[in-house]
Amino acid sequence: MRTRYDVIIIGAGSMGLSAGYQLASSGVRTLLLDAGNPPHEEGSHHGETRLIRHAYGGASAYVPLALRAQKLWEELERLSGETLLRTTGVLNVSREETANHRSKIANARRYGVPLEELDAADIHRRWPGFSLPEGWSGLYEPDGGVLLSEACLRVYRRLALEAGAELLTDTPVRSVRLDGGEAAVTTPAGTFASGRLIVTAGAAAAGILPGRPLPVTAIRKTVAWFRAGSGLYRSPGFPGFTVHTGLGEYYGFPDFDGSGVKVGRHDEGIPVSPGEPKHPFGRTAADEEELRAFMEAYLPGASGVLLKGKVCLYERTPDEDFIIGRLPGHPHVSVAAGFSGHGFKFASVVGEILRDLTVNGRSSLDLTPFSPERFN
Repeated sequence: MRTRYDVIIIGAGSMGLSAGYQLASSGVRTLLLDAGNPPHEEGSHHGETRLIRHAYGGASAYVPLALRAQKLWEELERLSGETLLRTTGVLNVSREETANHRSKIANARRYGVPLEELDAADIHRRWPGFSLPEGWSGLYEPDGGVLLSEACLRVYRRLALEAGAELLTDTPVRSVRLDGGEAAVTTPAGTFASGRLIVTAGAAAAGILPGRPLPVTAIRKTVAWFRAGSGLYRSPGFPGFTVHTGLGEYYGFPDFDGSGVKVGRHDEGIPVSPGEPKHPFGRTAADEEELRAFMEAYLPGASGVLLKGKVCLYERTPDEDFIIGRLPGHPHVSVAAGFSGHGFKFASVVGEILRDLTVNGRSSLDLTPFSPERFN
């Protein structure tokens, strides 16, 4: 095995494997390192499914990224011949019309994203499985849907290796040395050198780079699958969803082939220190109780027996915006981290961005809101 590469990628999760595929397909000698054997359950990509939607509030830069990501996922699906994306539509429900709600509408109009404005009565007529108080409203994205996250990683891994990338699994990084325009990465398998370095280490990214801590906090998050008591929640027919109750932000997925309705909470969560074990689902009664209480209130017909639960890690930044860009003071190092629980849908385009930063030194997409420099 060689010890020198054009680029080394630390972290072969969703972002790392996507970047590895893009780089190797462009003829770049690429080494990927991961502490596990992806896809695995120690990061932020497991749990079978992730939502993909395009109407973002806040920074409008998210919308072009989401639209480009959609095209790349569709291309990957065609190239691989595997089902990676299910177009279910995504319904975003809110208790009140917020600034974020209005911003989503404005950004959708600006970029031509199909979006329907619905009141509670409209939602009940179309999806009677919801139970929403009068006065609540929703924004429905008919082109939104569900990505099969672990299947996406398996495809990226296969295609990256076929394109010539090398992958070392179960190989944690012990140290990184940045010297001028070079990087040296030491692992149990040896030390590897490259002229370019990419850090996509998820929740572990905070402590990877010497003297350059990234403001990323690992957060323990739970998801659960509940048995639906009727066909109202099955796909096709029932959409993916997000619900802002005023007391919490929840998201979920329809019942695919009897798998149950999957639900999680986006906000809150328990910080996890580096090296601290990620306690399994059910460690406390609150793991199920919190999610069941939401289901009983807003999707009562899908609050049956708990089928299974899982735990993953968010990698949250202080402002919950991503960190994507070249490391200040080290232009040969690119980072993509802090995806704060809403990043998987962007993995396809983030890989393309990292390829462009590595090969061309820039991306054609607006990365201003995601600059690492904003935390200096």
